[in-house]
Amino acid sequence: MNSGHLLVNVSDRIMKITLNRPESLNAFSAEMISGLTHTLKDASKDPEVRVIILSGAGRSFSAGGDVKTMGQAEPAEVYEHIGKLNECILAIKETEKPIIAAVHGFAAGAGFNLALACDLILAAEDSKFALSFSQVGLISDGGGSYFLPRLIGTHLAKQFFFSGEAVSAQRMYELGVVNALVPSHKLEEEVVKYASRLANGPGRAFAMMKKLIDHSLSARLEDILEQERITQTLMVATDDHQEGIAAFKEKRKPVFTGQ
Repeated sequence: MNSGHLLVNVSDRIMKITLNRPESLNAFSAEMISGLTHTLKDASKDPEVRVIILSGAGRSFSAGGDVKTMGQAEPAEVYEHIGKLNECILAIKETEKPIIAAVHGFAAGAGFNLALACDLILAAEDSKFALSFSQVGLISDGGGSYFLPRLIGTHLAKQFFFSGEAVSAQRMYELGVVNALVPSHKLEEEVVKYASRLANGPGRAFAMMKKLIDHSLSARLEDILEQERITQTLMVATDDHQEGIAAFKEKRKPVFTGQ
């Protein structure tokens, strides 16, 4: 399926979404952003989708905002465009299914922030990350000012935002921004392998883990403890929990259904 500069494919309970403007290093377009938002919302309701992989076609993951069109838009148009981008970022966070960013080449500007919004980042060893906003006299959009300080602290985040310089995937891995480094030629294979393990896992538990962990960034300990209490009370009634217990007793691998 091709929708608004996106390629979408579902196989073995994994949805692969590919940003598909390779001629511009997958710089964002209005069609791409709105298409991604709608695709994520559809995926969240699709029982055939258990995990989502987000990647880029061609030489890079995404260059973020399209520099060729910058300076041409009126302030009101910029406000509207970033509102659409915000909807997309929120759709990533609100989708209960794990979302993996598979990064190769460059993830720059809002392209980097798009990856940060995902639940996990697997990156090619030779890929690079750049918060290049300052080089064109802009601030971060797409949630970078929220995500990055929570991962690496405010001082390092300011350093990367102020300089706008490219940072190696190895450095981002050492800082805990990237979950795993993969040889470039094996990236797709390894990401699918990783996604397959998640697709065969306890889907309801993953959904609740994602929600609780994300909420913990702005919640009090007392709130999280109470949410864990309520959620666990619901989880013990799931088919996956019963299957997990049975598999443990029978010394076999559990077969989870996501129910």
